[in-house]
Amino acid sequence: MIDSLFDETDFDESIDVSENNILRESPELLNILLKDRTTKKNIMWATDSYERMGTGFSAEDPIKPELITGKNSTIIRPRVEKAKHEQKARTRERAEVFTPTLIVKKQNDIIEKDFEGLALEEYINKFWLEITCGEAPYMVTRYDTVTGDEIAINERVGFVDRKLQRINHEVSDKEEWIALTTKSFQTSFGYEFQGDSLLLARENLLYTFIDYYEDKFGEKPDMETKQKIAKIISHNVFQMDGLQYTVPFKEWRKFNTLTTL
Repeated sequence: MIDSLFDETDFDESIDVSENNILRESPELLNILLKDRTTKKNIMWATDSYERMGTGFSAEDPIKPELITGKNSTIIRPRVEKAKHEQKARTRERAEVFTPTLIVKKQNDIIEKDFEGLALEEYINKFWLEITCGEAPYMVTRYDTVTGDEIAINERVGFVDRKLQRINHEVSDKEEWIALTTKSFQTSFGYEFQGDSLLLARENLLYTFIDYYEDKFGEKPDMETKQKIAKIISHNVFQMDGLQYTVPFKEWRKFNTLTTL
């Protein structure tokens, strides 16, 4: 049942984040990544891709930690690791497509031309938004979303990557580094309809923070710092129907209620 959703290639932890590992490290961290700050509940699946797995997996059900950990720890995977038939279905139903990193770079380069010559803090304070963000490749590029190839930290081209690369290059003091990096996440936004892609986007952003911290200081950040960044991400990268400007299915439920009165 689970295998039919995915390609037969091995699970690659270099481009995917294990929800089991997050849960073992901190149940609260996983809860934060699953939180919908609009509804005050968890983000919902918002896709019928998992309905065959039974209770709790329908499109309007919330994604709960117990549904994506333990024996189900590999069900949420990047698009590149999904089976071809599943990729086609998601493209057909939700126009889900992903852009090669080379194109992401060229498009972000065009926008960044307007920011040339800005001082570091002014650059960090620029607001960016990735609409219908999927796994957030325009924000962070830990891997190529089309090929699945891991991308070295100095070759990443997302707009959050660019902020963090500049901070790593120009700032040595850890306290200042954390303050500027926090601001980078506070000024970076995205939204996505499908809950599994949204969780992947949030995980990619959190682990990008960890990657740059470790690259700069040679150690991993403490849990308090990770949770702080995760909370910012859970507010700024949110679940929304980009056509209705609501949480998924809200307009459908209104219509359904009216027609049954």
